[in-house]
Amino acid sequence: MSWAFRRMLQAFATFLVAVVLMFFLMRLAPGDPLSRLGDERPFSPAALATLRARYGLDQPLLTQFGAFVKPLARGDLGVSIQHPDRSVNSLIAQRLPATLILGGTVLLINFTLGTWLGAWQAFRRGSKADHLLTIFTLLLYATPSFWLGLSLVWLFGTEWHLLPVAFMHDPLLSSDAGRLTRLTDLLRHLILPAATLSLVTIAATVRYQRAAMLDVLHLDFIRTARTKGLQERQVRWHHAWRNAIGAVLALFGLWLPLLVAGSVFVESVFAWPGLGTLAAEAIGTRDYPVIMGSTILVSAVVVLGSLLADLTHRWLDPRLREG
Repeated sequence: MSWAFRRMLQAFATFLVAVVLMFFLMRLAPGDPLSRLGDERPFSPAALATLRARYGLDQPLLTQFGAFVKPLARGDLGVSIQHPDRSVNSLIAQRLPATLILGGTVLLINFTLGTWLGAWQAFRRGSKADHLLTIFTLLLYATPSFWLGLSLVWLFGTEWHLLPVAFMHDPLLSSDAGRLTRLTDLLRHLILPAATLSLVTIAATVRYQRAAMLDVLHLDFIRTARTKGLQERQVRWHHAWRNAIGAVLALFGLWLPLLVAGSVFVESVFAWPGLGTLAAEAIGTRDYPVIMGSTILVSAVVVLGSLLADLTHRWLDPRLREG
């Protein structure tokens, strides 16, 4: 318990440092968040000064930080500069479900197909299939997600016309469409972005599971199970895999940020209306409140995922608790 409490304090301190660094680095970078507001109709100096005072941009950095932290303690992330009629909370709440759908699908694929492939490789260590799958997964891991996404768009959308390549729903879909029709339409739009993100991330899960299985397969209790006459299938899946899955479950905590962070590149390529595209738009317009809101959410999940990974690994591995 004392170790867990210290680890939680470290996680909280890490989160605070990330928020502070992001706040000051963003404001010290060149650029003005009000510059894009006057593209269509330039502001007069008086109007620009009024806007700067409204968003507190005319104050010293420490004063701006204090004005940001006070409402943040209440869960208020402020008001968007580019969308002055919308709060950052509402913008994130609007975009977050799409990212949760995409990230949740990718995590499900990674930790079902990925763990099975890793175990399958470990059982066939040194075979041609093992070498080929290793090369294939590492090539995918090294492939830029935006390039792979554009390639799938060209192949399945432009050449074969099999799948939709943009948005989350068909804009021409009738509002009177039934639930099954809407669900089918969502799944068809989800296939390409989920496949893109899964292909470039599944290698880590496969390699991690393979290494964990190889470590377990050489332990004494596996040899004992074999000498007792158990079938190889029972030895592998009922004994070895159950003891190796703990390390992969700890890895799940490190992948948890994918659930809310998604992928800016993948969401941008497929025009997926998630948190990644919202953050990309905010960075392009230097919308400080939206950038900070997105960063705070992602930072919190990153720190929480790392904490859960440490706690899970320590709970599943008695050797760590005894050490």
